[in-house]
Amino acid sequence: MELRAELLKSIWYAFTSLDVEKSGKVSKSQLKVLSHNLYTALNIPHDPVALEDHFSDDDDGPVSNQGYMPYLNKFILDKVVEGTFAKENVDEFCWTLCAKKNYRPKNGVDVLPDKDAFHLWCLFNFLSEDNYPLVLVPEEVEYLLKKICIAMSVELSCVDMEDFISQEAVQQSGITVWAFLDFVNTGRLTRGMVKDSVTMAIDEVYQEIVGNIIKQGYLWKKGHLRRNWNERWFSLQPSTLHYYVSEDRKECKGCIELSHNCCVEVLPEKEGKRCMFCVKTLTKTYEMSAPDTKQRQEWTTAIQTAIRLCVEGKKSLHKDLKLRRREQREERERRHTAKEEELQSLRLLQWERESKLAELELLQDAQKQAQTALLQEEQKRIQHVELQRTLQEQLQQAEEARASIQAEMALKDVETERQRRRIRELEVMQLRLEEALHQEMRARQDEQVYFLAQARLLVEEEEKMKALLALQEEQEQYILKTQREKQELRQEMVTKSQALEEAQHQLEKVRASRHRMDQDIAAAQRKLQHASTSVKHWNIQRRPSLGSSGIPVVSVPSLRDPGLRLYHQRNEREKEK
Repeated sequence: MELRAELLKSIWYAFTSLDVEKSGKVSKSQLKVLSHNLYTALNIPHDPVALEDHFSDDDDGPVSNQGYMPYLNKFILDKVVEGTFAKENVDEFCWTLCAKKNYRPKNGVDVLPDKDAFHLWCLFNFLSEDNYPLVLVPEEVEYLLKKICIAMSVELSCVDMEDFISQEAVQQSGITVWAFLDFVNTGRLTRGMVKDSVTMAIDEVYQEIVGNIIKQGYLWKKGHLRRNWNERWFSLQPSTLHYYVSEDRKECKGCIELSHNCCVEVLPEKEGKRCMFCVKTLTKTYEMSAPDTKQRQEWTTAIQTAIRLCVEGKKSLHKDLKLRRREQREERERRHTAKEEELQSLRLLQWERESKLAELELLQDAQKQAQTALLQEEQKRIQHVELQRTLQEQLQQAEEARASIQAEMALKDVETERQRRRIRELEVMQLRLEEALHQEMRARQDEQVYFLAQARLLVEEEEKMKALLALQEEQEQYILKTQREKQELRQEMVTKSQALEEAQHQLEKVRASRHRMDQDIAAAQRKLQHASTSVKHWNIQRRPSLGSSGIPVVSVPSLRDPGLRLYHQRNEREKEK
């Protein structure tokens, strides 16, 4: 809806420029050419059939603005898609049409180049209301001229401004764009300034208001990959922050999307960079460095303003400011109207008071006449006395009315002064509240960051405490287990030492028994050797005799032989071992 209104302002100038005779009507051939050029500038597909059908009636006469508006709305403006065309091209086309007819600097003076005049024309259209013919109220003209003077670092001349605004035509119907351009071309505003400075100032204000750029300038930015610092030209808009290689804005290096999830924080000095701040989004943190502290403050404030506009769903800062100024003007007009009504009522009360005083004087004259008549006519004295009493009562009532009116006027004056003081106090309070609100917002952000850090520390401390308690419990169990194992080892050592002592004792017994057995075996061997020697000797002496069957009979030594008995004992001991 806002885009349609802005386009209609420029198209209105183009339509009126084609109205050469100022009759409010334009020939159909000119409207066809105008429509064709609007199709091209707005990047809308041409519809020659609809164009011919709309202007195909037998009447070849001119068409008024009301007759052209249905076609303009239906076949052109309804098909406009924001972002598919450059509005500046539409403005340039309409400016070219209307400037040829209306822009003629007086006395051949041409202070402004055509581009600067075009930019001022666009600024005028932006600040004007949606009422035709388009004019600017004096307050908006003063606002625009102050912006341009601030950009040129000069002070606006109040005398020249008042002379221009105090003209009768301006007071009655407002300021037209051609009167505004003529005033700028008089050179009063740019007296002593170089043309390049004027051009740069007008372009800066044009970029800020029409181009919807809140702030732009050079900043140092830290890269995300190489982590080095580069100087970039930043351009801030209500929803985006673009940065370019240079101020000609031909090569865009990136764009930071602003939303309600973004915030701006001031950073301490590091890496040799001063006046640092950062823009935090959901995914990245962009670190930047301003030339000085003032620039850093201006940038942080501007980015916070852009985030606020984005949160509030507003697309343009200056449209919001224009709406606020209009509301303030309406409020001032309402107050002025109320004051006028109040003054009118006071004048009415004053008039009533004066009329009552006049009546009082008449009554006094009548009283004098009554007194004279009383002297002349004694018989009518009683009537005159009654009349005098009545007049005195009326006089007293008039005096009381006069006193009440004076008291009421005094109360009105006191109330008016009190309201004025209250308004001033409210304005000061509003400024303080806004400042306190900003401080509270920053404090809440810092407090939230501190709470998050504290929560993380508490969680980590709780986890460490749990691990420490588990380790302590495990150590206590290990100590108990070690003590039990130590006690069992002691008991086992005692048992084994007892068993070892018993085994040593038995070993001593075995050694003693073995020693005795060795002695016995040695004695038995000696005896066996002696016995075997005796047997051999005995066998030699006695030859074997033949039995009845012819087999030699060998006599077996008796077991009672001591040698054999020792031999058998030795074999048994060997088996036992």
